[in-house]
Amino acid sequence: MTAYKPRATLETHEVFNQPAPLEDANLFAGDRLLSGLVARAGAAAHAAHLTAFGARVGSAEAAALGAQANRHPPVLAAFDRYGRRLDEVEFHPAYHALMAMGLEAGVAARAWTHPQGGHVAHAALLFLMSQAESGVTCPMSMTYAAVAALRHAPALAEPWLSGALATGYDPRVLPAERKRALTLGMAMTEKQGGSDVRANTTRAAPAGDGLFALTGHKWFCSAPMSDAFLTLAYAQGGLTCFLVPRWRPDGERNAIEIQRLKDKLGDRANASAEIEYRGALAWRLGEEGRGVPTIIAMVNHTRLDCAVGAASLMRQSLSLAIRHAEGRTAFQRRLVAQPLMEQVLAGLAVEVEAHMALTFRAAQALDCAVAGDAGEAALARLLIPLAKYWVTKRCPAVVAEAMEVQGGAGFIEEGPMPRLFRASPLNAIWEGSGNVIALDLLRAFGRDADAFARLREHLAPLRDLGAGAAALLAGADPHRLAEERHARALAETLGVLAAARALQAWGRADTAAALLAGREAQTFGASPLCGNARAILEHARLAEGAG
Repeated sequence: MTAYKPRATLETHEVFNQPAPLEDANLFAGDRLLSGLVARAGAAAHAAHLTAFGARVGSAEAAALGAQANRHPPVLAAFDRYGRRLDEVEFHPAYHALMAMGLEAGVAARAWTHPQGGHVAHAALLFLMSQAESGVTCPMSMTYAAVAALRHAPALAEPWLSGALATGYDPRVLPAERKRALTLGMAMTEKQGGSDVRANTTRAAPAGDGLFALTGHKWFCSAPMSDAFLTLAYAQGGLTCFLVPRWRPDGERNAIEIQRLKDKLGDRANASAEIEYRGALAWRLGEEGRGVPTIIAMVNHTRLDCAVGAASLMRQSLSLAIRHAEGRTAFQRRLVAQPLMEQVLAGLAVEVEAHMALTFRAAQALDCAVAGDAGEAALARLLIPLAKYWVTKRCPAVVAEAMEVQGGAGFIEEGPMPRLFRASPLNAIWEGSGNVIALDLLRAFGRDADAFARLREHLAPLRDLGAGAAALLAGADPHRLAEERHARALAETLGVLAAARALQAWGRADTAAALLAGREAQTFGASPLCGNARAILEHARLAEGAG
């Protein structure tokens, strides 16, 4: 019998016609959409800082850290080896590296430490950080937003404010006074109520020395490794906001037990938990019985960040889709040069720029409100929920279409698109789902009789864009404000109009017109952009060599 002799290794194919990875690009200086919006929104003074950070988060190193942090999700360490409770969360080193990257750049602090254009700068930093890994932005956002609520109790807040505003990261499990920097989380909702926080059952009893003892559960505790949590519980005077530290004033661990970590669809690098308060000591924030108004100061900021996060996911997805279409050939032509693909990509680019414009316009209104502009303060109260509703609602559709542009390669877990797609519904759910936000808008109009008129006055210049804009404005009927069944339609229409107005005011009237013209299209590219498509697409592509 003749022995088998293996044949020489034969090459079956050459790997070619594949786009290069989108790495080592400057995600600020190379992004004309972002850098232009930041300048127009009044934060040009932050450009050098944002440029340096854009290079950092756009690096191959940052991309690898994001992939690793998702591949190795956090693990609960409920007990030590002797059975004593620890209630700690263990993270992969990549997660800590990303947290340090963002917090040292001022994602949580810069809005408050650099107030001139600070909220726009914060939005830009969060937007950039999310493109390295969106999960780590959750504790950064909550730390940023908690500052607004802490200011309701200045005497209590001082050490916590100092820690939250420190531009650094200290992951050690220690009492707050022994740490270089702090992060703050939230624990609001309960199983039986969800967004209806007035259905909460957690109770707060006086415990002496200005402290309260909290007993109850929280269905979602975001970022349970934080140094303290803003939470809601019923005191004698009604639903009240409290600050619950991880460590008691006597240096012992507080009675906060982590029952389990959530097994979530996306946002896997970050931990969310179910917890029990078993007599956990806490300080009151704000007046007793005024818990919801106190916490709203924080929620308005986290809702803005939900819009920022969704816009960032869409921007990253668009960038990846354009890179794929520019680097791949089919039927003897580059994908990007094929008319139908050009229309699809340009349609995506119009939406993404519109979402970004509305988000940064809302951040600008917040900056103006801080500076004392009453008109802009009123506008911020409307633009933030409009951005939260419309921008986050459109995110899954935009990310899915960008994934489809990339074909099978976009569906493979080694690439970033599955992670972006899993994260795409998150920001529409967090901090109030679509119905909650739409109803909040109706209540805002109901509380302030002039609010809707003020918004319509803000949108009025859209009539210059033609009959389509005028028809949409007419369709935003004030008589519908009292009808709950129209709340979502009204929120969407006003969101689109507010985005178009921001584009128009900032010199992008053609894009605003394209947005309004294509609003009814169910499929990207179904409303041809004619000669504008190539210019829109060129404006949206990341510049090469900007790393």
